Amino acid sequence: MENGFNVELKTQNNAFAALGKPQRIWTVPAVHGDLPSLIKIHDALLERFKVGDRIVYHGNYTGYGEQSSACIDELLTFRRMVLSIPGVLPEDFSYLKGLQEEIWQELMCLPFAPEPSNNLLWMLGNGLSNTLYSYGLSPHDGIEACRTGAVGVTRWVNSVREAIRSHAGHSTFINQLQRAAFTDEDNAYPMLFVNAGLTPSKSLHDQGDDLWWAADAFDQIEQAYAPFEKVVRGFDPHQKGLHINGITATVDAGCGFGGQLVSVGFEQAGDVLEVLES
Repeated sequence: MENGFNVELKTQNNAFAALGKPQRIWTVPAVHGDLPSLIKIHDALLERFKVGDRIVYHGNYTGYGEQSSACIDELLTFRRMVLSIPGVLPEDFSYLKGLQEEIWQELMCLPFAPEPSNNLLWMLGNGLSNTLYSYGLSPHDGIEACRTGAVGVTRWVNSVREAIRSHAGHSTFINQLQRAAFTDEDNAYPMLFVNAGLTPSKSLHDQGDDLWWAADAFDQIEQAYAPFEKVVRGFDPHQKGLHINGITATVDAGCGFGGQLVSVGFEQAGDVLEVLES
């Protein structure tokens, strides 16, 4: 196929979520630590969710908002609640990795960075600061640790790991996030779900970090990204608002930046079933 898509992605290190042929897919975009909005969307989804539906979370669960760790708790609690419904399966939920989760992963590698102070300052300015606070950690302690050298940075990063482990399920959740999700290629209207963007000239396998960084390239998509009829993203760093056309959809109303959290329900044919707002 033109973009080199390979169905083997379905099982490749569990990096991609194969959604099958669901009748309906509910998308939840970037949350950015906004717990009240997430709870409202979950309440609305609980009223509408039917056995056989899928829910795709687009990443950026933490960052900027003040209740990041509580948002992870809410995601896990809601999952358990829906799984208690007879007929609902674990694979009905897909959790994608976003830029905030990529930053968190980079934080774990901070002891190996050539300029840890600069790296940490960039992370803190891009959402990490409030995430650390939500786990009872001080960003200032991290800055001071960077000034003491590799041993100090390593000790501080280890304290961050311990703080995560003290919250049941959080480490497992963070370590099992997937890169993208898609419905079956032979579906009547195959769809791809990503965090922030992709580069149209690259295959899905070769997107790499473009799934988090290629937001501008996403805006330039002018034809369907074969074999998919529509690509849906859940984070727009420019916060231009909810936008859906024939080949792409941006499901992001600026949650965490003064906007609402939305959830769009897509039918199997790609039509919008309903837009939920927090």
